[in-house]
Amino acid sequence: MIDQLFEFVQNHPLLVGAFLLVLLAWALYEVRSSGANGVSTSEATQLVNREDAVVLDIRETKEFKAGHIAGARNIPQSRIDDRIAELDKFKDKPVIVVCKHGQSSGAVQGKLAKAGFERALKLKGGMTQWQSDGLPLVKK
Repeated sequence: MIDQLFEFVQNHPLLVGAFLLVLLAWALYEVRSSGANGVSTSEATQLVNREDAVVLDIRETKEFKAGHIAGARNIPQSRIDDRIAELDKFKDKPVIVVCKHGQSSGAVQGKLAKAGFERALKLKGGMTQWQSDGLPLVKK
C-alpha cells in the first residue's frame, strides 16, 4: 500500500503538489476564520454574567431539547431568516451564536451583523466545546 502511494506521488508530482497547495490554503483559511468574532466558553460565560449577553442556539429543536446552555433561545438555522425579528430587542447586547461544532454559527453571525447586531459573536467549538469544558446544560 505504501509502495503504491510513493509510486503515485512519483508519477503525478503536479497533481500531488496542487493537492498540497489546496490543503495548505484551506488550513490557513480555517485558522484565520475560526478566531474572527469568536469567543471561548469562558469568554461567553463572562459576557452572559457581566453584560447580559443573549445566547442564540441555532441547532434543531430536538438537539436543543437534548441539552442547551441555560437561558439560550432556540431559532434553528433553517428558520433564522423568518424569525430574526424576534431578536431585534437585543441589538444593543452581545448575541452569542451557538451551533453543534462551531462551524455553521459563522453564517448566522454574519446575517446578524448585516441586520445591525453590532456585537454578534460565535461560540468557538460550539456545544461540543461547551460540553468538553464540563459546563452545565439544561435539558427539557
